[in-house]
Amino acid sequence: MNLGKTDRTAEMQAFLSVACTGSLSAAARELELTPSAVSRMMTRLEKRLGVRLIVRSTRKLRLTSEGEAYALAARRILKDLDDTESSIASRGSSSGTIKISTATAHSRLTIVPLLKEFLQRYPAIQIEIDVSDQIRDVHAGQVDVAIRFGPLPDSGLHARRLGDTGRVVLASPEYLAKAGVPQTPADLARHNCLDFSFRRLEPGWPFQEQGQNYLLAVKGNVLANNGETLVELALLGIGITRVGRFHVQQALASGQLVELLEDYNPQDREAIHAVFIGGQSMPARVRVFVDYLVEKMTGASNTEGGASP
Repeated sequence: MNLGKTDRTAEMQAFLSVACTGSLSAAARELELTPSAVSRMMTRLEKRLGVRLIVRSTRKLRLTSEGEAYALAARRILKDLDDTESSIASRGSSSGTIKISTATAHSRLTIVPLLKEFLQRYPAIQIEIDVSDQIRDVHAGQVDVAIRFGPLPDSGLHARRLGDTGRVVLASPEYLAKAGVPQTPADLARHNCLDFSFRRLEPGWPFQEQGQNYLLAVKGNVLANNGETLVELALLGIGITRVGRFHVQQALASGQLVELLEDYNPQDREAIHAVFIGGQSMPARVRVFVDYLVEKMTGASNTEGGASP
């Protein structure tokens, strides 16, 4: 490392000050330097570049065409430097924007009700919510925190467990009166099954018979990319669907929907995780948000998960 290397950012700042004030002495006052020091910096800069940047006259300095080009580039470089430092510095403070990906119903029923207190605790943080049952790419920077259900694929991401939920097969009394009540999973072949439109880790609906777990492929005339739409379709009597129990607690209790094939339900529990990029580079705003979700959804402060998601 050359300790005698020119401080180019200082030269850029001095040059821009000269360009803006049109005077070495005015620039010197602005920079709290002597006019001779500013003059030496300008001479050194022009010598290194091999071009004239400033035309000096008795009244005012003016920039050459090369000086105009250098001023434009210097402004851009110094702004990029300021933006970069601000961005890095914000990682150590609880401020900035957090991009969250969460499933449609879970967002409405669980995440959104928690945001008011969080934003009161951390008024310098902004929240941007991507509401969809499709998985967003945390690695690619599409979101900072993704709320995910079910088994997590192997990756270099970190995860914190937020709880779990079961799934339930159901339909409306109207649909069942018209199409009949399936007695076994095999009967679903004769029914209109409403499913998710995106590919999931498990390609089918899981059931259990005689102690054996298996996946059953289903088909129907409507697909949707979120659970709330599937519930609405079921309420309309269009078909049978399978969604997280948290979607339909009230509809089951009121009799608007009827649980089906309970004896064949493997009672599979889907874990709910907050998934994020962890490690030392994890921004403080993301860390406090994940900690808050764990506090509110589990009542605990479990430790950060490893690279299993």
